[in-house]
This record gives sequence, structure tokens and C-alpha cells, in this order.
Amino acid sequence: MKTMLNRFHPKRPDWYEEFFASVMDTSMKAYEAEISGYKLQLFGNLRGKANKILEIGIGTGPNLKYYTGDTTVNVIGIDPNRKMEKYAQAAALAAGLPSTNFNFIQAVAEALPLSDASVDAVVGTLVLCSVEDADMTLQEVKRVLKPGGVYVFVEHVAAKDGTFPRFVQGVLDPLQQTIADGCHLTRETGKTISAAGFTRVDINTANLSSASPIFPHVYGVASK
Repeated sequence: MKTMLNRFHPKRPDWYEEFFASVMDTSMKAYEAEISGYKLQLFGNLRGKANKILEIGIGTGPNLKYYTGDTTVNVIGIDPNRKMEKYAQAAALAAGLPSTNFNFIQAVAEALPLSDASVDAVVGTLVLCSVEDADMTLQEVKRVLKPGGVYVFVEHVAAKDGTFPRFVQGVLDPLQQTIADGCHLTRETGKTISAAGFTRVDINTANLSSASPIFPHVYGVASK
């Protein structure tokens, strides 16, 4: 697992990983407020239906409050940045999830340290923009899902070709990758999810005013 972690997410200095985790914990409040309606709609459907949930790229844990609260649910949070753990654990407790029901694992989404067909649902928000290999990640998501399991996602995507926002994204993309831990602005993630081989993909689009230049979003549910 360590080999795969270093391959897809080379070690950053501790100060950078701590700084990035702290920034993510404090700077996303406007975004989370605007996206909350979509998350309530999507993740609320997991309550009472999914007993074991994997969240890839869990970060500081902003999604946990939407799908936990049931003391029988078990959540595994995957993130390559170990400094995210304390924030995610605090978010789990605040969401009413007992500490015994939450497990944080430092790993990359391209090589999930879980058995085949072992989880009822996978959650991922703002993850596929920054993984090294989005296609490999989605194959891993399918592998660990039980038959009939669901992948619930919210991702920012490239704006339409030929538009001014798409031009801005192209200009800012190299800088974004440097300062935002590998985040790409120009990936057509909706198309990538649709082509990943799920039995069904229900996908929607949204534009978020507080998230420029990542305002174009896709969100939905993919079923194994």
C-alpha cells in the first residue's frame, strides 16, 4: 500500500500537508453552504440503506453529516494526506458517528486497501479532479462495491469548450495543480464516470456561483 501511495501521491512536506488540511477545513464554508442542497438530496438516500460506506478523498469530512447519524453505519475514509485525519475524526463525532464506526486510512483511490465487493456505497466529492488516474480510480470504486451498490459523486468539471470560463480554466490549470494538491480544472469528469462501465449512471449538472473557476459541476449516482 505504501508503494502505491508514493507512486500516485508522492510525499509532500509535513508543513504543506498540514497547511493544506487547515485551509480545506476553513476556506470551503461558502462552497459547502451553496452545495448543501445537492448533498442533502444525494447523500440523504444512503441513510438506512447502506451499512458500510467508503468515502474516497474524505479530506476534512464535510460530507459525513449528510449520510451518518445511524449508529449502525460504518464508514471508512480514504485520503492520501494523513493530516486530514484529525479533522475527519472531529467531523465524524460532530455528525453523531461513534469513533468505533469510523476508520481513516491513508491511501490513494487508485489502489483501495479493501476487498472486492466489500462496501454498500462509495462517496466521492471533489476527488476525481486531483487523482493521478481517474479511470483507475473508478475501476477501483466498482471493484469494492457490492453488486447493486452505488457510487455517489459531486465533481467540478471543465466548462464548455469555446466559452470564456473554459479559457480561464485553461490559463489557471497549471497554477491550480501546484497550489491545490494536484487539482485539475479542465477534466471532463462526467464523461469519464459515464464511460466507466457502471450498469446505470444518473448524472446532473449544476453551476455554483461561489466556486469560480470550478463553478461547473456534475453530481449523481452510479450503480454497479
